[in-house]
Amino acid sequence: MKVHFISIGGSVMHQLAIALSKKGYRVTGTDDEIFEPAWGNLKEAGILPAQIGWDETKIQPDLDAVILGMHARADNPELLKAKALGLNIYSFPEYIYKESLHKKRVVVGGSHGKTTTTSMIMHVLKKQNRAFDYLVGAKLSGFEQSVNITDAPVIICEGDEYPASAIEKKPKFHFLYPHIAILTGIAWDHINVFPTFEFYLEQFIIFINRIEKGGMLIYNESDKVLANLVSNNIRDDIQYQPYQVPPFTIENGLTTINIGENKGPLSVFGNHNLMNCLAAYYACAELGVTAIDFLDAMKDFTGAAKRLELLEMNDTMSIYRDFAHAPSKVKATVQAVKQQFPKRKLYGILELHTYSSLNVNFMNEYKGALDDLDASVVFYAKHALEIKKMPELPVQKVMEGFDKPGLIVMNDKNELEKWLLTIPNHDANILFMSSGNYDGLYINSLAKAIIHHHPEGSQ
Repeated sequence: MKVHFISIGGSVMHQLAIALSKKGYRVTGTDDEIFEPAWGNLKEAGILPAQIGWDETKIQPDLDAVILGMHARADNPELLKAKALGLNIYSFPEYIYKESLHKKRVVVGGSHGKTTTTSMIMHVLKKQNRAFDYLVGAKLSGFEQSVNITDAPVIICEGDEYPASAIEKKPKFHFLYPHIAILTGIAWDHINVFPTFEFYLEQFIIFINRIEKGGMLIYNESDKVLANLVSNNIRDDIQYQPYQVPPFTIENGLTTINIGENKGPLSVFGNHNLMNCLAAYYACAELGVTAIDFLDAMKDFTGAAKRLELLEMNDTMSIYRDFAHAPSKVKATVQAVKQQFPKRKLYGILELHTYSSLNVNFMNEYKGALDDLDASVVFYAKHALEIKKMPELPVQKVMEGFDKPGLIVMNDKNELEKWLLTIPNHDANILFMSSGNYDGLYINSLAKAIIHHHPEGSQ
């Protein structure tokens, strides 16, 4: 097989390129920019382009497939030539489906918890020594790549609702046709892609209708929007498995989950993670994993990168970083940490970094999201607004939207650093929430400084 990647430097594109190269395919690719870690990964695999830039000579009639990344525009010269030659052109998810036609496909969709639920399933199957392929949106401990394509009989996919490519605007998860589907919940937080809530809902209805006949939909029934959507779109040719928060106990900061008659300790915590865990169990059960084996495997699952990631801790303080940025995710993450350590004061720092979160018209969506914090900061860099070519976001509008007494709004990373170093390093937890990097603040080294820092009067 000869496969060419237009925009090979993408975070998942280059991973697929490496996976196909390992499978024995002849892989070429181009891009107008390639950064680390893609550069080093492609070089090590021996498929780094000889020069940066588009190269029409790479588009030849003998190519079996041309895979088009999100970064490539509709007027890309290689794409235009591939079209003129009548070659098979695929978006990333379309090609994943082509490679998994004869596999059992598990697809995890939903507005939140996709990466964690997908990685839980992968973790369990790996511990069970099962052969499987996968596609996941983060680097996971124990897995070299975030994409793997072999001759395994099963594939586990994170199903993203963002557009598939520059010429294929439909959501990625519409192309995967699962046998086992999971929907974790629905929260409209991509107003730049889905202009109305109704349009966003429609994407999930289409996804449900693309589950293979005889398949199963595992869905979060505690999400009222999702439960309503499912009940209004019932199919008689698939099975339904609802789930919600399973029975559990917390003792000395350690969570134990109950699945049927079986119990097991978890390294992760919070209602959202307990629900992710139960959804993962139902998928694994469909693949033949018992509850006992599932719980045994889950003991040492520590989560995907930046998902309630523990940065530093001492006997009475823990500092976490989480990818949360959308209102529903922020609220769930804050509640999880507060529930786990109810007696500790909880400091939360939320960075507004995405198009939606920096949009003045979206601020009211955050009302109540920070209510469980004892001290809260909302940070956003003026630089982020400039890069995204967005208008100024007035501090007063942020205050009104969040409607949180005592909220501090900051735009200067140095001011934020000074504030953080005033936090006592005992009887408290700190929660960093962002999909960005706080305008270049080194959170890891700052967490170390906070743990070892003793503000006056805190000892």
